[in-house]
Amino acid sequence: MTSLALVRHAKSDWGDSSLDDHDRPLNDRGRRDAPVMAQRLADSGFEIEVILSSTALRARTTAGYFGRALGLEVRLDEALYGAPASTLLQAAVDSGASAVMVVAHDPGMSVLAERLSGEIDHMPTCAVATFTWDTDDWDVATSLDPDSWTFAAPR
Repeated sequence: MTSLALVRHAKSDWGDSSLDDHDRPLNDRGRRDAPVMAQRLADSGFEIEVILSSTALRARTTAGYFGRALGLEVRLDEALYGAPASTLLQAAVDSGASAVMVVAHDPGMSVLAERLSGEIDHMPTCAVATFTWDTDDWDVATSLDPDSWTFAAPR
């Protein structure tokens, strides 16, 4: 089985205009939503082997909550910051694992979620979309529609 979880970073803080976009932290809502969504995924039994995250502070903080809930380390990948859907999917393929979580940004996350599901048109902050294929080969998986998928958002 091949599995992919897409997680858009939790809500970030726009309060300090002197911060570079890459350095924006989570706001109160983001710090509230991320551990809830992480625990929800952990409780679902959806298995993850590797967590890949954008290097942006809001993404890596979100990924940290998921890493703690799932008992996994987070691998940071600069290429995921502002990445298009194709780069997000390729990072999962190149990870060397068959069950991967990618934590990153829009619009790439929404585009990839729509491409894989045919229905998810927007990934709000801290949304989690999971996809599974009944194959152990990413090349086969990425050429087929997933056998199943789920979508959850904090609200």
